[in-house]
Amino acid sequence: MGKKGDKDRNEGAMDKAKGRMKEAGGSLTGNKDKKSEGRADQNKGTFKEKKGAAKDLLS
Repeated sequence: MGKKGDKDRNEGAMDKAKGRMKEAGGSLTGNKDKKSEGRADQNKGTFKEKKGAAKDLLS
């Protein structure tokens, strides 16, 4: 069985990857909204990863 924060860290990594793809797509097409949405997804992913690490520290 993994650590308590594994789920959050995995979801965070996925959100960051999804965000990078959206940001890149927005840059290529000139879609500022999609680019901003991608950055927001990356920030959400970073938060989830930190949340997972905190769960491991506290357990």
